[in-house]
Amino acid sequence: MKNFSFSKYKKGIIKIEIKSIMPEKFINLLWKNNVNLRNINKKDITTVHFDSNLKDYSTISEIAKKTGTRIIILNRRGISFFILKTKKRQTLIIGAILFAAIIYYLSNFIWRINIETEKNISPYEIRSQLKNLGIRSGIYKDKIDVYKLEEKLVMENSDIMWVRARIEGTSLNIKLAERQGPPEVENENTPSNIVANKDGEIVRVYSKAGTAVVKNGDIVKKGDVLVKGEQGAEGKTYLVHAEADVIARTFYEEVAYVNTVIKEKKRTGNEEKEIYVNLFGKNIFIKKAKNKFKIYDKVEANKFFIKENIYYELEEKTKKLDEKEIIDAVSKELLDNIIVKLDKSVRIVDKVIDSKFEEDKYKVRVVLIVEENIAESKKLENNTESNENIKTN
Repeated sequence: MKNFSFSKYKKGIIKIEIKSIMPEKFINLLWKNNVNLRNINKKDITTVHFDSNLKDYSTISEIAKKTGTRIIILNRRGISFFILKTKKRQTLIIGAILFAAIIYYLSNFIWRINIETEKNISPYEIRSQLKNLGIRSGIYKDKIDVYKLEEKLVMENSDIMWVRARIEGTSLNIKLAERQGPPEVENENTPSNIVANKDGEIVRVYSKAGTAVVKNGDIVKKGDVLVKGEQGAEGKTYLVHAEADVIARTFYEEVAYVNTVIKEKKRTGNEEKEIYVNLFGKNIFIKKAKNKFKIYDKVEANKFFIKENIYYELEEKTKKLDEKEIIDAVSKELLDNIIVKLDKSVRIVDKVIDSKFEEDKYKVRVVLIVEENIAESKKLENNTESNENIKTN
């Protein structure tokens, strides 16, 4: 520490080791020169450790030279040394502050526009509309009123039913729903047959108009004619719009394969972390993780504009499940999957559950037997249409 003034650094403390033939004499000389010593600890005959103020270092150094004592600084602490380190790292700190300021400034702009449409409207069409409204990449966030933007998009495009626009980070996300025309309504006077909309066994037929061609107990396939769209005596028939409810017994089946031996993943406690910022769609890493884990769980965390990826190491352990419990749970799930798809008018008659071991898994099969209306109206293409699909007795 040549040509350095210690007088202004009064709060700095240094831990010094001295090596001298007569260390007691050296310490007495320091006291006579008003050097404040603390925590004096004699290590051996020639070695002594003590704490002193940084401002007294020049005095200690001069006395050491006169007495031939060797001094070693073991530790430094205090605000003085923090100031010294800060001065040395001033450029790095200023650079970090400027970098953070630039990232913060850039985070106030929209750099990406994500558009989610349906079938008929293309994202390019919406992007063109946004350009006409002055919305494009690089625009300042405060210039965008998402609620007014939603109204303008709907007003300018008659094919749009509603729009949802939201700013998330540096992205503008737009999702829209398209207008759909009303379904075609079939005229009740249009000649039509009643056909089966699925396979089943006929239970009951309630015909309001038309001639039934099936009876209780008949097995029908999807598309078979159940009620002809005609009435009258043989030779004097006329076409009508058939109306009927045809109740049939149908079957719904679900199959699943399950393991009774599973592998569980648990965290070992080891983890690695990487820190980065996303700038113009590119990740700039401040700290990069090596991630040598074979199996790991990745967790993403966002802290303002700084992002983190944390990798937790996992280990696999084999666990054997109770066969009856797992089969019962899977069969219940399969039943729920079937029932949730059924119409409220459907009546459940019976259910069949069976399971068998195949290779290294259990095959769980669930069959739900129900009674439901399978009647579906099908318009006749012309008055002379042949009834090729009519169920014959």
